[in-house]
Amino acid sequence: MTPLELVRSKREHVARLANQRGAAGERIALEDMEHWMPRPSGPALKVLLGELRAMGKIIKSTSFDAIHIPGIANVDFSDAEVVRAALPDMTFIEIKSASQSRVKTGFSGFFFALTEGEIAAAEVLGSKHRVALYNKLTGELQLSSVQEILSRARSSNWQLSVQL
Repeated sequence: MTPLELVRSKREHVARLANQRGAAGERIALEDMEHWMPRPSGPALKVLLGELRAMGKIIKSTSFDAIHIPGIANVDFSDAEVVRAALPDMTFIEIKSASQSRVKTGFSGFFFALTEGEIAAAEVLGSKHRVALYNKLTGELQLSSVQEILSRARSSNWQLSVQL
């Protein structure tokens, strides 16, 4: 294996591991929060997005990880009428998890990315879109908004992601 092939191999491994750790953090946060439901998938997700679209709220399926409905632990997302009735009470939650010791109480030192879809969903959904910052090491959870996060950011780096 050439040095360049080794570097490529390590980059692929790190990218795969980072994605798995992020998903694991989402699962842990979902387990810890009693009334959070994971984002539906397949046809149920299509029903949810269709009902949002009918209300003039178009968001990407990847712009949230969980849904909170006060007092409700589960919703039949395959039933459009049930979804339509529950929509006014739904809060869409994007989960950002940290597992680094450098992340302090209050999430000082936490570095993460917000996607274009997450930012757009926050604009479309307003107060019905929240960002959950979750520290896997301490169990600390902080609900915030994209606007609040951007206003307290010490620095930001904008980038363009492309797929060829």
